[in-house]
Amino acid sequence: MRTLTTSVIVATLSLATPAFVQAQGASPQAQEAPAQSETVIKSIQVVEIKQLQPEVRAKVDEIVAQTSEEDLQSLRKSIDATPEADSALKEKGLTSAQVVAINIADGVLTMIAKTA
Repeated sequence: MRTLTTSVIVATLSLATPAFVQAQGASPQAQEAPAQSETVIKSIQVVEIKQLQPEVRAKVDEIVAQTSEEDLQSLRKSIDATPEADSALKEKGLTSAQVVAINIADGVLTMIAKTA
C-alpha cells in the first residue's frame, strides 16, 4: 500500500509542479530552503496488467488489494487533470478508471491498467 500511496503522492506532486513551485515562490522561507529534487516525467507508458510477467502481476495485484478506493480516485483525478497522461490512455483505448497503479522511474511514468 505504501508503494502505491508513495507513487500517488509523487505523481500528484510531479503532475502539479507549476502550482507547487508557485506556492514555494510566494514564501520567503522557500528561498532559504535547500533545493528539493523534482520528478521530471520524460515519457509515459501504458501497460495492461495482463501483459506483466506473473510475478510482477502478483505484486501489483497485492498492492491494489491493499489500496483504498480514495487513493485510487485521487490517482485517477491526477491522471484526468494531466492532458499528456489522459492522451496516452486514450491512444490505447483506455480511461483513467482502468488504471490501478502507476510507477515513476528514471523519468518514465508507467500507468498499469486493468481491462476486462
